[in-house]
This record gives sequence, C-alpha cells and structure tokens, in this order.
Amino acid sequence: MRHARRRIVRRVTRLAAVGGLLLGGAMVTQAAMASETPPAAARTLSSAAGTPDTGAALVSRLGTARTAGNWIGADGRPVVAVTDEAAAREVRRAGAEAKVVSHSMNELKSATSALRSAPRVAGTAWAVDYRTNRVVVSADSTVSAGDWSRMSQVAAHIGSFVRMERLKGTFTTRLNGAQPILSTGGRCSAGFNVTNGQSDFILTAGHCGPAGSTWFADNQGNQQLGRTVSSTFPGNDFSLVQYASGKAGDGADVVAIGGGNGVRITGLADAAVGQRVFRSGSTSGLHDGQVTALNATVNYPEGTVTGLIQTNVCAEPGDSGGPLFSNGIALGVTSGGSGDCTAGGTTFFQPVTRALTALNVKLIVSAQNAGSAARSAAPSPAPSASAAQGAVAPSAASPGSSAPVTGASGQTLLARLTDTRNVGPGLLVIAGSLIALVATRYIRAEQDRKAYQRYYSATWG
Repeated sequence: MRHARRRIVRRVTRLAAVGGLLLGGAMVTQAAMASETPPAAARTLSSAAGTPDTGAALVSRLGTARTAGNWIGADGRPVVAVTDEAAAREVRRAGAEAKVVSHSMNELKSATSALRSAPRVAGTAWAVDYRTNRVVVSADSTVSAGDWSRMSQVAAHIGSFVRMERLKGTFTTRLNGAQPILSTGGRCSAGFNVTNGQSDFILTAGHCGPAGSTWFADNQGNQQLGRTVSSTFPGNDFSLVQYASGKAGDGADVVAIGGGNGVRITGLADAAVGQRVFRSGSTSGLHDGQVTALNATVNYPEGTVTGLIQTNVCAEPGDSGGPLFSNGIALGVTSGGSGDCTAGGTTFFQPVTRALTALNVKLIVSAQNAGSAARSAAPSPAPSASAAQGAVAPSAASPGSSAPVTGASGQTLLARLTDTRNVGPGLLVIAGSLIALVATRYIRAEQDRKAYQRYYSATWG
C-alpha cells in the first residue's frame, strides 16, 4: 500500500512538472508577444497630426474680421466669439455656441501690436482674453510705479478694451541654478521625446541652456544624458537635447508624473482656451489648471517671448521645460511665470506644434520599442491650421492613460522578474518545473537502487 501511494505521488509530481513547463512556455511566449509594439502604434507624429476642432474651423472660415477667438465651454461645446448676428447664426448651425462681442480679432491683434511697439518693460506680459473680449496687460511686483504709469497711458490710448492688472509675483523663467545642477545651464525638466528619423532628442525649454550645454541624469554628473544641439531664446523658448546614445530607449512615449508613475503620450495638438491641462515638472510634480489665453507675450528679464500658452497652472523653479498635456495629448513645454504651487500663479508654455515645425522633428508617441520604419519617416512641416483636440468638458479631462516609468531607480531585480509584462515569471515557472522533474527522477532512481540493494542483500544473506 505504501509503495502504491509513493507511485501516485511521483506520478502527480511528474504531471505537475510537465504542466508547469507548458504553462511557463506559454507565459514566456505571451510576454514576448506583448513586448512587441504593434506596427500601427509605433509611430512618430509631426504637428500635422490631429483634426481641427469645430471652433477653430469656424474661426478660420469666418475670418478674423468677424470673429474674436474660440474656447471650450463648461459643457465641452466650442464657443466662438463673433461680431455680427449673421456670423452667430452660422456658428449655431454648425452646432457651436456663439457669443456676439464688440471687438474683432483684428482689433485685438492691433492692440497687442501697439503694446509690442511701446518701450519694453521687463516684468510685463499681455494676452488676448477671448472670453471677455479684452487684451489683458499684467505687471509683476518688479515693475516700478513710473513704468506702470507709462504702460497705463499706452493702454488708455489704445482703448477701453485693454485692461491693466497688477500681480504679486514676478515673471521669471523656471530655471533654478541653486538646485543640484543637471546641466551646464542649470536645473530643468525634460519635456517630450522627439526624433528626426536618425537620432532622438529631448524637447525642453530654450532658456535652460545654449547650444553645447551638457546634461546629466544624476546630481553628481556621472551619467551623461546628452548635449543641447539647438536652442532658441528669447523670441521662442525651446531647445533640443540630443541623447548621448542617439536613442531615447524604452518608454520614449511616457512622461513621468511622480512616484514611478507616468502618462503615455498619444498625439499632439494646439491648446484651446478653457481646456483643462496638466503639467509635470521635476520640482513640483503633477499639477493641473486651465488654459486662459493663447499667443501671450512675456517680457522676461532675459528677453521677450511671444506666442505662448497662458494658464493658471502653478510651476516652480526647476520645472522649466517640463511637459504640458491633456488626455495624453502633448501641448507645450514650460517656459516661465509667476507664483508657486503653494499660493498659485500664472505659467506660460511654449506650444509643441510651433517648436516641432521650427526644429523639423517629430514627436515620439506609443513607441516603447518603435520599429525603424516608424522612426525613419522624414519630418513634415506643420499646417497653418490649428490641430486642437476635439471638444471635451474641462471637468472630464484627465492627464491620459497611465504607464510605468521605465528605468526607475526604485525598481529592483525581483520586481522586474516578477513583473507579469516580462519573461521573468515564465522562466521562473519553467525552472521550477525542471527542478521538480529532475528531483522526481533522482528520488525514483534512489528508491530503485535501495530496493535493489535490499533484494540482493537478502538473497546473498
């Protein structure tokens, strides 16, 4: 009876080991297939990607003499500012909401041109507020009473639709040289990964450092990340950091949001007023807010930058160059602003579409293991039309789909081996099954040898 039980145990063990081998093989095969990026998902995008939203299309069709901008309403519907009832009826027929205003975009642009022609005052900024049909001029705490008075006179001469406002903070770029230096220009944040088809780059802020600046991935300067090969500031605020290895590697389509977590970037677009947006930076992490204006002009102490996205998202020194996005769509990189993430403030961003066009590169999206065919496509210029996202209610917007940040320092070997997305678990199951098979064979051989010894010992007595 005892021998029968032993045979049953050995047989069950062998069957379990064989089953383990089959299961492990299936796990390895599945992990290998999952690690391959589908050809349709592995791609690069230029700023030509995306479909113009209804509001932007209507503004383009009606013209700047009959419209004064568009924005996303609280319900997610596009709102278009128009100057006459005929234009309003056309907007409503298209399914958007119309708001009749007094001043056209041509008038508003003429006002900003007059402000730009006035003597430059560091610490001032202006932008068109589409929703109030005004041009808002802001002055930070560094602007003197005399300069404030002169700016007010310029505004009064333009018209009553130019509004002046004082801010408590100061307009500064978000570079912080007092923090551990990660480049020869100072401490900044990486924005988005881009490619020209042959090499990969980091798109970040131009004020972070001039061409030739060397970047490191650690505070000690032991791990060289790359070198700035192109930088534009002031005027615009963007630069390219070429990877020392030439490639961005795994996770090139993911932006970090803190705690080892990330958001997968799936496309790019122009921002829309009223849109809920998210910003991530190496100093303050992930924060959100709304786009309040477009084509903003900021007079930093270092120079004037135009064409910026204005938001009420907070940022702090060291966040420069960090990504602005919404629902996984890349929108901009952090330029500068006022305030902090305790009291709040205003932050400006360099539009991604404008930067990609100027630099002749494409955004890398959904390309953890992008094929060479996807990366080798020649960059194409951006269209003049807006590539804004479709209407989404601000309250319904999210950063995007979650994704792990590859290369996180806290990820141990054990964590990588037990990650179900890797081949490690399958290999562990196969190894355990092989050990079980060998063990059962060894135990059976030992039992047979001892039985043989007992038998002949008794026979030879």
